[in-house]
Amino acid sequence: MENPTGSEIPEHPAGWREQAGRSKLRFSRRTVVILAVSVPVLALLAILAWASVTSGPARGGLAVNDRFVELDVEAEAAPDFTLALMEGGELSLADLRGKLVMMDFWASWCPPCRDEAPVLAQVYGEYRDKGVEFVGVNLWDQPGEADLFVQQEGHQYPNGIDEEGKIAISFGVRGIPEKFFLDREGMIVRKFSGPMDEEKLRGILDTMLLE
Repeated sequence: MENPTGSEIPEHPAGWREQAGRSKLRFSRRTVVILAVSVPVLALLAILAWASVTSGPARGGLAVNDRFVELDVEAEAAPDFTLALMEGGELSLADLRGKLVMMDFWASWCPPCRDEAPVLAQVYGEYRDKGVEFVGVNLWDQPGEADLFVQQEGHQYPNGIDEEGKIAISFGVRGIPEKFFLDREGMIVRKFSGPMDEEKLRGILDTMLLE
């Protein structure tokens, strides 16, 4: 075959359309395989990125306290507050006057908080009828995750979410878990950072009950 310039146009070998079709098919299959592999990977990366933003060892500027330490504290009146409880209703610190109070600042994404959760549930059951009350204050958490945590651990004491961190700020919380022990007059008498075991917690409460 000739074109208008007189040069010959090479003819495609027989079956070129079939070969082109097979090439397109192979390309399509490779595209499908690449997408099948890359999309889940990208989705996983997106999930990890989201998790790093919404949770982590220093969420909201809070440190995770994994070592048990008693912190110096000057006896002073605890700042009063009203806490919206997960189970409904509200709790005012003033309503607990006359009881020994242990306030625990925690979050469901905090590994030490999870480790000591069974300890708090166990000891509270032993001391709740001795004039002792525990109050859990949840920080920088998803409400659903906090509720699930409390249900799973079987906590029977009041727990609420400090959504804006106002209670934590008023108590000077720097990390979690942190615990404040209040005497019967509502005075902060002891403060601890990090997770407790049953022996330490019982010892603190027994000493306070004798005072």
